[in-house]
Amino acid sequence: MNKLHLLLLLFLLSISPIFAQEQSAKEDDIVKILAIGNSFSDDALENYLHELATTAGKKIVIGNLYIGGAPIELHLKNAHNNLKAYSYRKIAQDGQKKTTEQVSIEEALADDNWDYISLQQASPLSGKYNIIMEGLPDLWTYVTAHAHEDSKIVYHQTWAYQQDSKHDGFKNYNNDQLTMYDSIVNVAKKLDKSGDFEFIVPAGTAIQNARTSSIGDHMTRDGYHLNLDYGRFTAACTWYAKLFKLDPRKNQYKPEKLTEEQAKIAKESAYKAVKKPFKISKIK
Repeated sequence: MNKLHLLLLLFLLSISPIFAQEQSAKEDDIVKILAIGNSFSDDALENYLHELATTAGKKIVIGNLYIGGAPIELHLKNAHNNLKAYSYRKIAQDGQKKTTEQVSIEEALADDNWDYISLQQASPLSGKYNIIMEGLPDLWTYVTAHAHEDSKIVYHQTWAYQQDSKHDGFKNYNNDQLTMYDSIVNVAKKLDKSGDFEFIVPAGTAIQNARTSSIGDHMTRDGYHLNLDYGRFTAACTWYAKLFKLDPRKNQYKPEKLTEEQAKIAKESAYKAVKKPFKISKIK
């Protein structure tokens, strides 16, 4: 082997791991979603989404960087200081859930070749566009810089509080559910038009849709966190529809505790939210 051939071989060997990494990321048929969130991402992603995907024959990995009540400002502070501040919950392809404490955003971003990374605001500020924009662009930049080059950023549109909610943050919206919902939708519209996000997940609209059904204004368990069964299932169906571009009404999965009617309402609410993400649709 002459010197030229040797140099060529060494060059190919040095770049082959890079090519292998890029290929595995692009050819991986597992949808991998990481949320940088709080209890609202827990409600929406950690329950029933994996089961919906599995029932449809889809492979999914779900990650959630959890701090209860965390706003964008706190996520940004944790990112810039590389703080190991999160409870990192990860649901593997086989459905097994593992929780690791004291994890940083950077560590979680590097843990997998995420297809989608979700950002969201804490619920009291979820309809406050100016406050959101004080930190969201910098957080978006940080995530984009540290994630895999093929990762896409999405935004989680969360839900308005129940009308009788006692949450202090409800005062930001004059203790009025529709005022809060309209404010959240206006934020989502602006972020959607910005072109910075692959898509908006209209979980808030799905929940509002379901409130027009026979379930009524009982979609939460405490005035703001989702009902453990049909509330969480509605949000999960919305994520399922957006991630896989599939109609949740055609998915046969139903959580055991749900009635047929509740499951139907959840799936219909999610379907209509994806079709009309910024408008309430009535559910019969």
